[in-house]
Amino acid sequence: MREAAFERYFCERVRKSEGRAFKWVCPGVSGVPDRIVIFPGGRIIFAEIKRPGLKDGRSARQKKIARLLTEFGFRVYRVGSKEELEEMLSEV
Repeated sequence: MREAAFERYFCERVRKSEGRAFKWVCPGVSGVPDRIVIFPGGRIIFAEIKRPGLKDGRSARQKKIARLLTEFGFRVYRVGSKEELEEMLSEV
């Protein structure tokens, strides 16, 4: 499955879990996660979507931004499979 197809699946699955996955584009700042995912009750998480089968695939900049968000108290997930998506959804 290509990354774009998996990202569509990701958004559909989040929606079925009563959440919304908004594309995050941050002009002038590289490395931000692909999606800001919100759920009822003010729950916010960030998700970096990767093509299924990729071992990690995140750049050094993506890892740095993920660490910063984590230090600020947010959950940041690297999601590259349906299993990882289900695990993420079980934790919110």
